[in-house]
Amino acid sequence: MAAKHNITLAIEPGLLKKARAVAARRGRSVSALLADELRELVAEDAQYTKARKRALSLLSSPLPMGGMPVAREELHERRRLR
Repeated sequence: MAAKHNITLAIEPGLLKKARAVAARRGRSVSALLADELRELVAEDAQYTKARKRALSLLSSPLPMGGMPVAREELHERRRLR
């Protein structure tokens, strides 16, 4: 089992009372509830970071749009003015 560290947490008394009630209904301690929530938060953040990195790498290269490349001169050609 991994080593655990104690932390100090300051919360409102009403919130602590509700947290204890939730923990009791789930058969867990407040500490275990908080540890689970922190684990989930860290995992979600890691997934977000990974997805963001992937999205940025996809955006850094041109997306295939199909079709043929067109020269600048062709795009700006004005046949009616000549």
